[in-house]
Formats: sequence, C-alpha cells, structure tokens
Amino acid sequence: MEGSPDLPPTDPEADQPEANAGNSAGSRSGSGGVNLEGVSKRFGDFTAVREMDLDIADGEFFTMLGPSGCGKTTTLRMIAGFEQPSSGKVLIDGTDVAGQPAYKRPTNTVFQSYALFPHMTLEENVGFGLKRKKVGKAEIKQRVANELERVGLSREAKRKPNQLSGGQQQRVALARALVNLPKVLLLDEPLGALDLKLRKGLQVQLKQIQRDVGITFVYVTHDQEEALTMSDRIAVMNEGRIEQCADPETVYERPATTFVAGFIGVSNLMPAVASGPNEIKLDNGTSVPTPDAARFSTGEKCFAVIRPEKLTVALEGDAPSDQPGVDGVIESSLYLGTATQLAVRVADAVSMTVLVPNASEEERQRLPGGGAKVRLNWVPEHMHLVAESPSGPATDPTPTANVTEGVK
Repeated sequence: MEGSPDLPPTDPEADQPEANAGNSAGSRSGSGGVNLEGVSKRFGDFTAVREMDLDIADGEFFTMLGPSGCGKTTTLRMIAGFEQPSSGKVLIDGTDVAGQPAYKRPTNTVFQSYALFPHMTLEENVGFGLKRKKVGKAEIKQRVANELERVGLSREAKRKPNQLSGGQQQRVALARALVNLPKVLLLDEPLGALDLKLRKGLQVQLKQIQRDVGITFVYVTHDQEEALTMSDRIAVMNEGRIEQCADPETVYERPATTFVAGFIGVSNLMPAVASGPNEIKLDNGTSVPTPDAARFSTGEKCFAVIRPEKLTVALEGDAPSDQPGVDGVIESSLYLGTATQLAVRVADAVSMTVLVPNASEEERQRLPGGGAKVRLNWVPEHMHLVAESPSGPATDPTPTANVTEGVK
C-alpha cells in the first residue's frame, strides 16, 4: 500500500515486472546519496522542519537523533515520500523526488512495528513484494534465500511470524526491505519495541548488515547509545533544526551547542565569557586557558563542558594544585556496575556529576562517602567550549548558573 513501502504497493505499477528482474544476481546499482536543499515542512501554523540542508553520502550509516517532536521522523518521511516538503528539494541519486509518491522512490522503510503477514511463512513474507512485481520464481527464491541468510534466519524460512521472537521478526522486516534492492534504506526507530539486551545485540548485527550490503542507511532514533554505536555520522536535531552533524566521537567529545552537550550523555556546563583567543573567564572571575576560546569573539558568552568521566575527585588537601577545579560536598554515590556515579554539590541547588571507573573493589571503597568535602579537577584539554543553543540547552541551565563558585 502507498505509505508503507515494506508492504506491497497498490499502485498500477506494482504488478509490472521489476526493472532489474532480468538481473539474476539482484545487484544494487547506482548511487544512494541523499541531499536535502532548503527543506521545510509546515503543518498549519506549526513548522516541523526548518530550512534544512543535509548531504548524506552513498553507503553511509547516517542517524538523525533527537527528542520527540524535533522533526527527525518528519524528515525521514519526506525522504520516503510519505510526506511532501512545504518547500525545498529532496534529491536521491541526484534526482529531485519531491512530489513523487513513496512507491516510485528507490527507498524502502523499516518501522518499529513489524507488519508481517501472520498467515505466511518467512520466505513468503520476504518475497511477497517481488511476487507482486512479477519477478521470476527462480530469482525470487534466490534473492529471498540470500536475504534470510544475511539476517541469520535461513533455518526458520518455513516458520510463521508467531513462532519467532520480536528480534527475529524485526530481522524478517529488514530482509523484506533489503530484498527489493533499494538504494536507500530508511529505519524509523526499528529497535524501539525490543528489550535492552536484544536491542544491544541487534545494534551490532544491523551495522554488520549495512556494511555487507553497502547501501545508504538513514536511521531515526532518540536513543543516544544506538546512534553512537552504529553511525558513521549523527545529525542531532532540535525543534526542526540540525544543531550539529558530525561523527559520533566528535558529537560526544566536542559538542557544538549546549543542547547537544546536554542531550548526548551527561554534561557539566559552566557559564563563561571568552576573554581572549586562548582564555575564558568563568562566572566567578577565574581565568582558564583553553585554545577553544579562539572560536569565540572576545566578550562572547559560552559554556565550558566537562564530561563526568573526565573529572577526578579527591579529598580537600589531596587534590592537584596545577589543575582547575571546583570545591564541593558529596551528596550521593550510586554503584552502576562498571562505574560509580557521584553527585557533588558545589553551590546552592547546583550539582556536578562525576563518573569513576570501578577498576577494583579496593579503589572503590576508598572513594569519599556522602558528606565528604572534596575537590573536583580536570585537565585543560578535557574542557570544551560550546555556544548556547537558539532554543537553550537540553537540560535546564539554571542549576549551572553558579557552578563556578569556588573554581580556582
């Protein structure tokens, strides 16, 4: 049906022979690059996507990450053809497909819901679209077998969907999309309905499959770990805009805005002002050297970001004197298995988070307990400067307003 490319389309062209049906190898040809040029989408007075420019390379695993309502799924639906842009161009393989229905685009979509036919076997489900396109029986058999092997379900080919786990059913949906030889595979939170352990396992499998088939994957999720684990690049979205687009390491280690810093993992934000090309002045007047300051004009407001795992904690008097730091009192200590998370109050209603690896039980037992007066330190290269997002940070910035009290 139109609007669900995983299922057989109802347009007149669906019953015509597939263009490449004569290719017994079922190879994918052509580029799968995706380009958005000035794309906007409005629903009445509400603008879901704002003047977006985006280039996705052929063969890239690209993830759109953001909270609910940020515009990521709307963007995916415009690429798929389920929504048409209010303005701008959507190009796939260099061709503007804006205005084309979903069934005419070289894409397939995998959704969170599996949408499998319960009365059909796995191989019948996977091959249904090819059968509707009048692909030859021998080629259908070969292509279906290839995709079921790719997703590790060859032995279950004769089973019905209700005989499979949720993870297996999602892999069937993936095979059904891949068997159609799309240039671009679109994935709309496909792992969202699975439990944590199964989701983690499928993350690895999904990345391996993408490398194997070599086509463009455009993935939508609100799960930061999924994005960091699988992606070649991540576009972090907020209120219809892309706040940052970069590889996972850059997005995490060097966020561009307060929103990205707060949305990807946990960050400690400290308000500051650039006081020179190699220095910032924190809100309490303390100067901290950093080459990052060169990205800001003198006097421009910025925020110093320090990730919890980059902080060290020591009792007062035992902390290094040659590093910047902040004094505080430990409020709580949480055992997380691989690490211990400390909440340290550094001012009224202001806390900083510290993550200490549990290298050994002996070292963990030596960590200061609740009520202990401590000093948090960091090395200069672990501090990164960000600009404030147009819509503000992902978390309420108010608690960080006085975080620099006591910084030296």
